[in-house]
Amino acid sequence: MSAHDKLAGAATLKRLRRARGWSLADTARAIIGTAAALGQPLDSSVASVQRSVARWESNAPTLPSERYQLLLAHLYARRPDGQTSLGAASDFCRLLDALAHLGESERRLAELRTLLLRTATDSGGGLLALLGPSTQLGLAAALTDPARLDEGLLDAMRTAVRDVNNQVGSLPFVRVQLLLAPIVDSCRRLLTAAVPEPLLPALQTVAAQAYTLAGRAAFETRDDQASRALYAEATTAAGSTGAPWRRAVVHMSHALVTLYSTPGTDAAQRLVDAAVRDARVGESARVRARAHALQAEIAARAGAERHAQAALALAWYDMDGDCDPAQESFTPAHLRGFEGVTALYVGNPSAAHDYFAQSAAALQGPRERVQRAIVLTDQALARIRLDEPQAAAELLHGCIDAASATGGRVASARLRRARAGLRPWRREGWFADLDDHLIDALGA
Repeated sequence: MSAHDKLAGAATLKRLRRARGWSLADTARAIIGTAAALGQPLDSSVASVQRSVARWESNAPTLPSERYQLLLAHLYARRPDGQTSLGAASDFCRLLDALAHLGESERRLAELRTLLLRTATDSGGGLLALLGPSTQLGLAAALTDPARLDEGLLDAMRTAVRDVNNQVGSLPFVRVQLLLAPIVDSCRRLLTAAVPEPLLPALQTVAAQAYTLAGRAAFETRDDQASRALYAEATTAAGSTGAPWRRAVVHMSHALVTLYSTPGTDAAQRLVDAAVRDARVGESARVRARAHALQAEIAARAGAERHAQAALALAWYDMDGDCDPAQESFTPAHLRGFEGVTALYVGNPSAAHDYFAQSAAALQGPRERVQRAIVLTDQALARIRLDEPQAAAELLHGCIDAASATGGRVASARLRRARAGLRPWRREGWFADLDDHLIDALGA
């Protein structure tokens, strides 16, 4: 961090304090009170904490310690009226910006945001905490009078859904459901109301995104009936946006959950085929790549190796697209995972293992935690087929922790499949350790 960056961070902290009408001593008392409320009382006097606050705001500012960062996060996540606010332009976001200027890492800032989102779902604030006060008022007004819906409110709703989506892998899916519930309900109500006609496609886009993510979360928490209903709503909303690739995204997400909630592959195959048709006439190359990758997996599961390899070749061709309206997060690392699945199903575990290793090495972000656990579990399956059972078990221990933290159903299903593959070694001590870990973490 440059000296200029640090001074900018210090100035932001000072503005936050003064905006609340606090002196240095007032801020120290507020921090001490926050620590006590969290059950983590500070063994420091007001004068001592005040000196720390002054150092953070000085001409040679220091970065608050991790403990003080947590206390400041809880302090500024609460508005003066006591409501939690974590959305854009909130004091909490300004605090994170200040900490970033003072040199804190993006990973630590993401952890702070996740911790506060957990607190929001514990207290019932949910997604409303991600909407600023003016946005909350605007949404309430639009629900009362749909003619008051405007582009600014739709942008805020879209950002809130994106923020929740970014928490997949950091928050358990049951908390993702809690965060989404208010916006899913709001979209349903607005879509049946007389909103301004020019804004309808944008509203349908937000609704499709919210319903799709909610459908995935319902599936992961084993509510298949709710999941199917949400995907049906998402398909209808996406089909009305005028952008076929948006409906392809819904079909792909639906296909993946169908693969693990419906016997056989026929139902998933139909959804993947529909996704490919929409993707081919859409404008998003990355969506086409993902659709072809899914097509390859379904073909490999059916033993159609030539079809699978042809689909993978198309997927790699599509990955070369430049400007992409979907801002799709599908990356070469994800595609290597599909290559691995294809190789695994067509009987080439050595190649599959290498593909999975490359994919897992690249999938390091919090948002990719669930996918990385799935890839590593598949890598363990490859090792079993390479007659390396103990090495497979070592990989699975990390996958168990990830599946337990997120409640991911697909990862859990693949873990159980891998465990079944290890049964010939059930008398080994390392197998017993793996079984104990599975039972403790997943009750399986």
